[in-house]
Amino acid sequence: MPTFTRGDVTIHYAEYGSGYPVLLLAPGGMRSTIAYWDRAPFHPVRELSDRYRLVALDHRNAGRSTAPVKASDGWHTFAEDHLALLDHLRIERCHLLGGCIGGAFALRLIADAPARVSAAVIQQTIGLHGENRRVFHDLFDGWAAELQAHRPDVTAEALAGFRHNLFGGDFVFSVSRDDLRRCPAPLLVLRGNDVYHPAEISEEVARLAPHAELVPSWREGDDRHHAVERLRAFFAEHAPPR
Repeated sequence: MPTFTRGDVTIHYAEYGSGYPVLLLAPGGMRSTIAYWDRAPFHPVRELSDRYRLVALDHRNAGRSTAPVKASDGWHTFAEDHLALLDHLRIERCHLLGGCIGGAFALRLIADAPARVSAAVIQQTIGLHGENRRVFHDLFDGWAAELQAHRPDVTAEALAGFRHNLFGGDFVFSVSRDDLRRCPAPLLVLRGNDVYHPAEISEEVARLAPHAELVPSWREGDDRHHAVERLRAFFAEHAPPR
């Protein structure tokens, strides 16, 4: 697996296939890595590498990637990693496919660098609904405890600031509703259906974004088959001619 270094950040990534680039932003919460695609309802490498150049990564402090942890870190920090990786690979513009926390990553990347994103699939994004903030705090705290067990440089103060910046807000955490109203990228929104991926959040993303389409059912059987076909068609519709 190749490595990209940006200052004191080391990101491990992988590439598959060829064609128009798609940046894959994996599920897995704070443990978002390439390997988590193996647990997804469909594997993007299997479904898309015949026609696209896929770029996947282990996010900072997950899998083989490492970085310092600062109290000022937040969603913008991940977006900076994504943009730096695209620059490293000389990718000026790409599609995005983000699952779970990867949906929040994708929406923040669009908000921060709209000219770099041609279209995005948002697969059951995380989001705040009802009393579910605690499940994200629990996920963060479990990851933080594992990290601190072998990283004495990571302080409790830095982790507290980082957690607040990630999960102290509302909606999809990474962007506001106003950001979604201004979203220029076409979105294909695959609806969530559980406490981590509330259906209501997916539905609101699809309502607010000016160029969005909601796929209500996509995880199993014929629904899964039709959703993959729609995803392939959606990416083809918004990719520039070769």
